[in-house]
Amino acid sequence: MQSKIVGLPPAFSLFPSLNKTFTFHQILVLIITFVAYASFHASRKPPSIVKSVLGPSVNEESNSPIDNGWAPFNGTEGAQRLGELDLAFLSSYALGMYFAGHLGDRIDLRLFLVFGMMGSGILTVVFGLGYWMNVHLLGFYMTVQIVCGLFQSIGWPCVVSVVGNWSGKEKRGLIMGVWNSHTSVGNIVGSVVASSVLDSGWGWSFALPGGLVIVSGLVVFMCLVVSPHDLGFKEPGKEIEMSLATETLVVEEDKEADDVGLLENVNLDDDDDSLSAIGFLEAWKLPGVAPFAFCLFFSKLVAYTFLYWLPYYLRHQAVAGVYISHKTAGILSTVFDIGGVFGGISAGFISDKIKARALTSIAFLSLSIPVLIMYRVYGSVSMFINIGLMFISGLLVNGPYALITTAVAADLGTQDSIKGNGRALATVTAIIDGTGSVGAALGPLLAGYISSRGWNSVFFMLIVSIFFAGLFLVRLAKAEIKEMSSSGELIASSGP
Repeated sequence: MQSKIVGLPPAFSLFPSLNKTFTFHQILVLIITFVAYASFHASRKPPSIVKSVLGPSVNEESNSPIDNGWAPFNGTEGAQRLGELDLAFLSSYALGMYFAGHLGDRIDLRLFLVFGMMGSGILTVVFGLGYWMNVHLLGFYMTVQIVCGLFQSIGWPCVVSVVGNWSGKEKRGLIMGVWNSHTSVGNIVGSVVASSVLDSGWGWSFALPGGLVIVSGLVVFMCLVVSPHDLGFKEPGKEIEMSLATETLVVEEDKEADDVGLLENVNLDDDDDSLSAIGFLEAWKLPGVAPFAFCLFFSKLVAYTFLYWLPYYLRHQAVAGVYISHKTAGILSTVFDIGGVFGGISAGFISDKIKARALTSIAFLSLSIPVLIMYRVYGSVSMFINIGLMFISGLLVNGPYALITTAVAADLGTQDSIKGNGRALATVTAIIDGTGSVGAALGPLLAGYISSRGWNSVFFMLIVSIFFAGLFLVRLAKAEIKEMSSSGELIASSGP
């Protein structure tokens, strides 16, 4: 039954018929937040698409540098300047993420999200104006990217908190794996849109995705309901038990239980304690937060290196002896993101089935190492092999990244040790993704500098990063295996 309705967005006043069942609103929230964050990612894609236009290009026949690109990104140091531009955006994004999560637990998430979307859209358009205004000042582009990164950092803690409010724990990995495909879908949309208008001038590659974010922000303002409480519903799935192997602060009689946190019987009361926000340092001390945060640091370093440099790499590497165009390279890079869609969904599904987030992540990370080696060695043999290995690489690289930023963050933000404090979710999400975003900032920067030594060095950096990402989850994975073994023995002992 519904009770008092408060704090509803304008669409519910204009169209009272929208006030329907809980399931309807749950689906509506998933769709709106999906579109919102997909538009965020679409607006991040243009810098990678225009890299091959801004920086020096190559002669397809002689493999020698031609034209000067767009100052100040032309010349022999063009790749380094482009890497520094990525660093400007991603470092401010990472810094802003910590503050955004802290604020998101304390203010209206809908308005905060709209604020971030409007700022992001406007600044993306402003970057594109540099083309028509013939701006060649590095400081202009750096400043725009830094401020845009701060606005972009608002998005993730907000959408994860809203979805966490509306979703129970049952099949959380699968549901959030499907929902988190907004990252790859946004990358695909951004790549296709930015590439399709690139021949008309690179400014359009920023203007159109920027406009998309602004329009999506208006939809969020009009329609997004932050919490079931706003419509008089109770929050879902609080009676469902779910276990997550992690470090725990609770001392059990069995010493091995020190490595396992049981996320069960989470009941969010309506009293003041459950609605109070958690402190930043206190959130860092929660079981499992630090290992997954540092794992994501290296995972996002790899994922964002592909996000920002894959079109450039494809443009400057001959496939079957042929160099492809700027437009074709941008569109072809979407294969990696398509693989990422399947990776996020499959990682979520598998982790739900075996109830082991860390073990699933390590499996994906381990398999990605030989695949990346094969892509570097054999990707230039033929277009078919390049596309196939690029798809598999995207699946394996983005699987753990998607799992950790969604299901794992939601698990850790609603665990027993915080006594049902649902408002901790935005802070925990911001810590995990914020730490990952530091790695995301370093990856593209390092790629810009290391690529001057050859792409073998870049791939070596990616493989080492994947190794360290898995290393941080080894202890949690071992605890999950022990927990699975104990559960199996318990079931066997209770059998006929």
